[in-house]
Amino acid sequence: MPPATPDPAPRRGGAALELLVHGVGGATPQDMLGDPRTVRITGDTTAAVYRRTDDADAEQHPERYEDGPVPEAYCWSNLTSGNGARALWLLLLPFMVVNLAHWMRPTARGRSRTVRLYGMLVRLIALSLTALLVAAACEVALDLTAWQCAGSARCSGDSSWIGFLSAANDGWWSQPGRRLSLAALLPAALMGLLWYLSNRTWSAYEAQRPPNVTTTAQPGAAGEPEQQETLRPALGRPGFWYGRRLVARLRAAHTAAGFLVIAAAVAGAAARHDRGADVPALEVAGWALESVLAVMGVFVVAVVFRRGRSENVLDNRVDRAVITWLPGGSLVLLALSMLYASWSRPGWLSHGTLPGDTAFQVLTLAQGALVVVLAVAAHLLHRRARHARTALYGMGGPAVALLACALGGVMTGGVAQRVADWLDGPGTPGVGEGPITGPPVLLSWQASVIPVLLLLLLVPLGVLGVRTWRTAQDLAGRVEADYPEERPDPVRTRRIAGTRARAGLTDAAPALLGILCAATLLLGAGAVAGARASGEVPVVAFDKAHPVVEAAVDVAQTLGSWLIGLGFILFVTWGRRAYRDASARRTIGILWDVGTFWPRAAHPFAPPCYAERAVPDLTWRMASWTANTGGRLVISGHSQGSVLAAAAVWQLPAATRRRVALLTYGSPLERLYGRWFPAYFGPAQLRALDGELHCWRNLWRHTDPIGGPVRVPAEDGKPQVDREALKDPMVYGRTDTHPLPEPVLGHSDYQADPVFAEEREELLDRLPPALPRQRDESATPQGSSGRSSG
Repeated sequence: MPPATPDPAPRRGGAALELLVHGVGGATPQDMLGDPRTVRITGDTTAAVYRRTDDADAEQHPERYEDGPVPEAYCWSNLTSGNGARALWLLLLPFMVVNLAHWMRPTARGRSRTVRLYGMLVRLIALSLTALLVAAACEVALDLTAWQCAGSARCSGDSSWIGFLSAANDGWWSQPGRRLSLAALLPAALMGLLWYLSNRTWSAYEAQRPPNVTTTAQPGAAGEPEQQETLRPALGRPGFWYGRRLVARLRAAHTAAGFLVIAAAVAGAAARHDRGADVPALEVAGWALESVLAVMGVFVVAVVFRRGRSENVLDNRVDRAVITWLPGGSLVLLALSMLYASWSRPGWLSHGTLPGDTAFQVLTLAQGALVVVLAVAAHLLHRRARHARTALYGMGGPAVALLACALGGVMTGGVAQRVADWLDGPGTPGVGEGPITGPPVLLSWQASVIPVLLLLLLVPLGVLGVRTWRTAQDLAGRVEADYPEERPDPVRTRRIAGTRARAGLTDAAPALLGILCAATLLLGAGAVAGARASGEVPVVAFDKAHPVVEAAVDVAQTLGSWLIGLGFILFVTWGRRAYRDASARRTIGILWDVGTFWPRAAHPFAPPCYAERAVPDLTWRMASWTANTGGRLVISGHSQGSVLAAAAVWQLPAATRRRVALLTYGSPLERLYGRWFPAYFGPAQLRALDGELHCWRNLWRHTDPIGGPVRVPAEDGKPQVDREALKDPMVYGRTDTHPLPEPVLGHSDYQADPVFAEEREELLDRLPPALPRQRDESATPQGSSGRSSG
């Protein structure tokens, strides 16, 4: 009888886990694990870790996994998508964009005061956007509806729903002050809704205390002493993903600011009337109320000035006096303003418009001045740590802040324009033909410059298209050189070269954004100057100009007004589709996922930060698994998942990081985040991450429009982080083993390439061997508890 064959030697290294993190667009656990039968290990319906059903008890049967790691999938897509109603968050896009500007500051070296100035300026710009939103709501509800339409017998007669407010009916509500007080309930309700959404998401995200992974990891039990870490990068600090205190303070300040704007609009109209009437008591009451409103406004600005974010520690304090009394006091002032305006004033008639034009001009000029000062601060920071890859030479933050202001102006102005067109019937608001005067002339000027801006953008877009076509022609030879053993096919070559050239358009985004912002700044300044100088809408201001100029202005004003309305509808429609259609999310959702990755450090009404749930989830999972098993772990992230993976690794204590390998593919870590957020993902930060990790490998393709190399140089004898670009397609033409043409994968299906499995195994082999562990027979195996890991 032949001797028994000995069991094959176990794979070197022992227990291992692969934690997969998907990217933009989401993925099902079945697709990520390649098995239709999966089970939730930990988490809930929003975000959870899954395994194949056969792997649920992997820790109890390590002998089954000697040839490879146990795969787990972390699914977080429900943090940013869901039912179509969540598309309403897109209406708050300007708030999200200005929040991005906070995180786009250049790397600072010895410029702590400038850093604080930068953050303060962004918060002030964010506050101005809240004021702009509320001012637009007041323009629609108070000025156009309650003041102009209800004060016009012709307009109120055409709109039966407003008849009870009509001055012609001589009812209790016919007095202008009472109409304004009633209409103020609409913008007040809007502010209440924003407060509710911010407070609800704050309770679910910012107010959830992250786990203490230092104690969870138990490095001493692993036989490796914990190293003292005195200086951590920003993303590795304990309080980075815990914005409880700051968001609560900002929410109180912005809510109070909104109520104060409404109160000023209501009380200001009544106070101006009283100063021209012979009623001393009401005049004194008006002055007193406006003075108190001004003092409260100064206090709101002071709260926004104060730096409330702390990242070095878990700041669990709550400024209860501020978050309770500030919005509560402003709400009391609003009630007093409504009571004051509702006081009987016989003979008071509404005519013309409320002074909204001045308010919008002041807001626009203030935003422009703040953006200019922000640009100066960004320049001072950038020149201390210049890098050629930084987008817009460090001016990304000011450019994005300006874009947020422009979006806010277009969206709010568009609503006012559409409502004015509806109330004015067949007339054109502002030209004196209809029953109402119309919205502030500045809004008409801003709408008129939109067609001009679009025409100006056609030039760089055309240049970019020609350059992309030429690049595709130049890449043809390089594509064929990548497949030297294949017979050239001109059609196949053109397709691959065109895909590579179009993928390179991502790198042209900074230049295009710079041109857009420069044109927006110049045209916006021209709109303010035109409105200020003429005091009339463009059509009236140019009615005596050359017929060609007059016709062009007429077309620009009409077309701009309709473009605003059409763009608003398309915006909401595309946003709803992006939430419900996975394929649409892969294109529309990219920028959205980048925007909502960052905590709400500037605007509390921005969409919530999903990373404040996802990063602690991943950190907790890695720390708990390595502590319980002593094994090795590779976390592999695709696209946006690679950013979450890197952020989670940064949060780990040193002992745990030495047992973790990072595999990124299709990663925007350097191409998008490193260029646009240099203070957090710049070259120095990525080099530091590589130095803290035991091993890291990055896979990328020339055809990928999102991912790219991380450009971390090899140091201390460690292998290069970036592997050479993967071939895409993997096979150029038809072969015996690939009789059908292989697709050009671009940003997807990295795991289909055999290189992926090779790199994963190499990373696991480079990690230290698993530490021996005493199995606790009384321990309960992991199951689908449904409880969050974060």
